[in-house]
Amino acid sequence: MSRQFDLVVVGGGIVGLATAMNAIERFPHLRIALLEKESQPAAHQTGRNSGVIHSGLYYRPGSLKATMCVAGAAAMVQFCRDNGIPHEVCGKVVVATRESEFPALDELHRRATANGVPGVRVITPEELREYEPHCRGLKALHVPTTGITDYSKVAGKYAERFTRSGGEFHSGTEVIGFASGKMSTVLTKKGEFSTRALINCAGLHSDRVARMAGAAPGVQIVPFRGEYYTVAQHRAELVRGLIYPVPDARLPFLGVHFTRRITGEIEAGPNAVLAWKREGYTRSDFQFDDVKEMLSFPGFWRLGRRFWRSGVGEFYRSFSKRAFVRALQRLVPELGESDLAPGGSGVRAQAVTREGGLVDDFCIVGSANMIHVLNVPSPAATASLKIGQKIVEMAAERFDFSQATTVVLT
Repeated sequence: MSRQFDLVVVGGGIVGLATAMNAIERFPHLRIALLEKESQPAAHQTGRNSGVIHSGLYYRPGSLKATMCVAGAAAMVQFCRDNGIPHEVCGKVVVATRESEFPALDELHRRATANGVPGVRVITPEELREYEPHCRGLKALHVPTTGITDYSKVAGKYAERFTRSGGEFHSGTEVIGFASGKMSTVLTKKGEFSTRALINCAGLHSDRVARMAGAAPGVQIVPFRGEYYTVAQHRAELVRGLIYPVPDARLPFLGVHFTRRITGEIEAGPNAVLAWKREGYTRSDFQFDDVKEMLSFPGFWRLGRRFWRSGVGEFYRSFSKRAFVRALQRLVPELGESDLAPGGSGVRAQAVTREGGLVDDFCIVGSANMIHVLNVPSPAATASLKIGQKIVEMAAERFDFSQATTVVLT
C-alpha cells in the first residue's frame, strides 16, 4: 500500500528543503513529503560548503544565478537574523596579482554593477592593505556585501519550519525507481509514495532521478571534489575576512582562496579535481558504476579535450602541498607550508552537456507532472530561499494546487 501525497520533493539538501518549506507555507492544505536518502538533511553539498553568502558579482547579467544571488543574499542575511543563526557580513576582496588579470577584474566590476551588487569598488594596493594587511596585489575589488554563515544550521531551520507546518520528512528513503499510473508512484527503499506532482532536487543524483522518471535531461552530473586546508590558529591573523583571486572566466570555479568560517577558522582552497565517485570526498573514493557512467558519456570526453591542461594543474595541486601553497602565496606571501593542515572536502554536482559544455546557470526544467532541478551549484545555498520560491512558482503554474489530493496538470 503506497502512501498518497499531493506533492513529493526528492532531496533533503538546502534547495530541496527551501522548496518544501516554501510549498507547505504557501499551500498549507496540501499533503507534502520530502524524501532524503541519508539519515539527516544537508549531508552532502550543503553540509560541506564554505558557508559564504555570495554577493552576485561573478554571474552573467540577466542569468538566474545573477538575479537570484543578489536578492538571495539579502534574503539569507535577513533569514539568519530573524532565526538567530550565526552570520556576519564581513566583505571580501578579489585580487589581481598580475597585470594580465586586469581585464578580467574589470569585467567582474562591470558584472557587479549590472547585477546591482551594492558598494563594489576598485581599490588600490594601499587600500587593499587596509582591508587585508598581509595580502598583496596590484589591483582589487572590494565587495562589502559578502558574508558568512553556517548552512547546515540554515538547512536545519528550513526542515524545522517544513515539519512544523505539517510537512513529512522521510529520512533514509532512497529513490530507486518510478511506476506510472493515475498518480506517479515513487519507489524507495522504504516503500512506495504516490503523488500527483514531484519536484526533483536530488543534487548529485538529480540527473539519475530524472532519467528514472522517464525524462531526458540532456545533461549529466560530473562530480568535482574541492579539497581544503585549514590555516593554523596561530597564523589566523594573516586573513581578516575573505580573499579571492581573479577566476578563470571559462570555468565555474573561483580558484583557491581564503575564507574565514563563522567559527573563526580560516580555510584555504578549494581546488577542483574530478571525483571518481559522486559522493567521493577522499582521493581513494571510487565507485565503479559512477566511473563507468561518466566514461560512457560523450560530454565527459569533450569536456576533457577542452580543459585537460586545467585538469592536470588541479590534480597536481591535489597531490602537491607545495604547489597548493604557491597558489595561495600569490595572495598572501607570508603563508608557509607549515601553516596549513589538511581540512575538509566537498563535491560539486556540475551538470555537463553532451557537447562537453559546463552548464553555467541554474537549470530547472519541467517534465510531465514533475519539475527537475538539474544544475544548482554555488551560489545555490546563498540563493536557496529565492530558488525555492522560483521552483514553487513554476509548480503552481504547471499544477492545480487549489485543492488537496486533486492536483492535475493544467
